[in-house]
Amino acid sequence: MEKQPIILIAYGEFKRDFLRDISRDVEVEYNHPAQLSSGILDLSLYYDLVRRQYDANALLSDIDAAMFGDVLKKVGLFSVDLFIPILTYVFGQAYYQGNTGIVSSYRLKNEQYGMPADEELLYERFLKVIIHELGHTFGLVHCHVPNCVMRSSTYVEDIDQKEPHLCVKCRDSYLEKIK
Repeated sequence: MEKQPIILIAYGEFKRDFLRDISRDVEVEYNHPAQLSSGILDLSLYYDLVRRQYDANALLSDIDAAMFGDVLKKVGLFSVDLFIPILTYVFGQAYYQGNTGIVSSYRLKNEQYGMPADEELLYERFLKVIIHELGHTFGLVHCHVPNCVMRSSTYVEDIDQKEPHLCVKCRDSYLEKIK
């Protein structure tokens, strides 16, 4: 029996090789096929004029409602500044034990912090956040192991300290949940 894929949906411009490599690494981490797709949304509908950011909860809800065929999980990929009401910003958001997550590259770029662009570092950060949000969809909670991808990340430096992999405890929990 063929496994249902994880679908990564690009909303906006991303380099093709960048997303191809991301999907390959997601596939390896979760041992499920990962597919790329593109989506179209009028992002102005999600823009908060007061905060000058995009509402992650509303985006997540609409991505969750969108039909993409028979898929295991779906992750919307963005390059805009996301927020939820109780936080200044978020790197991503997902439905715990649900089917959907979203991730944005916006605050993962070195340029946001006055440093030169670094495509390799951006790739690593983006991958880690995608794997993290997918972990929540599989029912994983935040982990206390310092280099586990499921450790909470408030700042981009927190992401840099993590590995793009589940620790042994989180891997075992994931495998138990997908039985």
